Amino acid sequence: MARWEVVCLSLAFCLGAARAAKLGIVSTEGGFVEGVNKKLGLFGDYVDIFKGIPFAAPTKTLEDPQPHPGWPGTLQAKDYKNRCLQATLTQTDTRGGEDCLYLNIWVPQGKKQVSTNLPVMIWIYGGAFIWGGGQGANFLSNYLYDGEEIATRGKVIVVTLNYRLGPLGFLSTGDDSLPGNYGLKDQHMAIAWVKRNIKAFGGDPENITLFGESAGAVSVSLQTLSPYNKGLIKRAISQSGVGLCSWAIQKNPLFWATKNWVSSYSPCIRGLWWRYLPSRDPLVHYLALTPVVDGDFIPDTPDKLFANAADIDYIAGVNNMDGHFFASLDMPALNRPLVKITAEDVYRVIQGLTMEKGADGARAAFSLYTQVWSDSVTQEVMKRTVVDLETDYIFLVPTQRALELHAQNAKSGKTYSYVFSQPSRMPVYPSWVGADHADDLQYVFGKPFATPLGYRAQHRTVSKAMIAYWTNFARTGDPNKGESTVPIGWVPYDPQQGYYLDINKDINYDSVKQGLRAPYVQFWNVAYRSLPSAANTTELE
Repeated sequence: MARWEVVCLSLAFCLGAARAAKLGIVSTEGGFVEGVNKKLGLFGDYVDIFKGIPFAAPTKTLEDPQPHPGWPGTLQAKDYKNRCLQATLTQTDTRGGEDCLYLNIWVPQGKKQVSTNLPVMIWIYGGAFIWGGGQGANFLSNYLYDGEEIATRGKVIVVTLNYRLGPLGFLSTGDDSLPGNYGLKDQHMAIAWVKRNIKAFGGDPENITLFGESAGAVSVSLQTLSPYNKGLIKRAISQSGVGLCSWAIQKNPLFWATKNWVSSYSPCIRGLWWRYLPSRDPLVHYLALTPVVDGDFIPDTPDKLFANAADIDYIAGVNNMDGHFFASLDMPALNRPLVKITAEDVYRVIQGLTMEKGADGARAAFSLYTQVWSDSVTQEVMKRTVVDLETDYIFLVPTQRALELHAQNAKSGKTYSYVFSQPSRMPVYPSWVGADHADDLQYVFGKPFATPLGYRAQHRTVSKAMIAYWTNFARTGDPNKGESTVPIGWVPYDPQQGYYLDINKDINYDSVKQGLRAPYVQFWNVAYRSLPSAANTTELE
């Protein structure tokens, strides 16, 4: 290369650096914050990243969150802060702390000027309301909920947040002495903070979309139903969870609040309540520390609050084997090819799920789910039956009911349904296992692009489509229209036709379907509900 070419190239880089689009120091209601400006590739655009901005004051135990008093000087928002206090996955210790109400922001920028009026997507993490953090799991500094790929590919601002978990977030006595829902109120504080401050980061405060998975998806659903968020939320996406799930609302909080394990603060945090889990009962019945109907933030049962979401555009869906994780804990033989199960084993799982309706409910469900069995039914069919059963009961059926209620109550709000069916990549699972619980997260957060060596081209196809649909929806309320092209038009849901999109590596004309597991949805929402309740089920409610 000639010397003059080197000089020109150097000059171009210098001029490019001088024109690099970045926010620099941003003024918020609490004070100034400064993040990191990152260049995307040699000739790419930029992204501003802010980590660890406080959206509320350090919390007081079992009290509502309060506004942050602010800080002097310029806050260096360059590192993730504490997760909220929680047990480790091994249940032997704790991690995080009580000073934990922080959020993180990713802002995509062009090469020459800073972005303005961008759609905003706020992520709420899952983890059964007892685990999790705004940055997600960490593998070699590759955080699961890093918002960079969504932000830069969809040209949206991504926000992730922390909220209190376990007893500190959801312990309740069911009355004014300990009303609960502290974790939900933390989420609301973050949403309201974004509404007030995101314009300074280049966001549109009138175009905020919530999205979340599992307990985070339930949280998204409940935030849209709470009157506290009126005017704050434009759109919402629930991935594998809605406010109508059996485990979303604790109907008998006083029972759990007075169990003897609550009397010791530290063991309670460590999650020793798992040790009370009887082997005969499905795990889902013991997700005890969850939101409650408090007559205030959640003023009534969720099914009666959908009028509050009448003007909110809504996407809700499930993974086609969402129940596999839970079913595997209830029946470990599912993932052991050499271990056989019997019809009696399947019936016992059904009994555990249907205990509120007693023998009548168990017999009716067993009859429906085994009607595809032949006289020589295989182990694979029997094991898949258990997974389908738990997927339907825990996730799919309540999600379909929530979609129906949203559509029925909608004024301007639009409704979309999906099922995610890209097979699990877990090598230890049997080959028949489809998309397990949380399998969708890696694709929504663009991991096939961020860590390409761990994925194939087909996985990038899935990720590209999901980011396109999700961010288009955040921008326009229509997943088909926006900055990104999509492989096929996603037809809106309506209760009569039941349209939904089947999302996997082969999205095409045939991916637009109708009536997702309609006979099973009909059974649980109509026939099963009409059965009389059995006695002595109170403590599991």
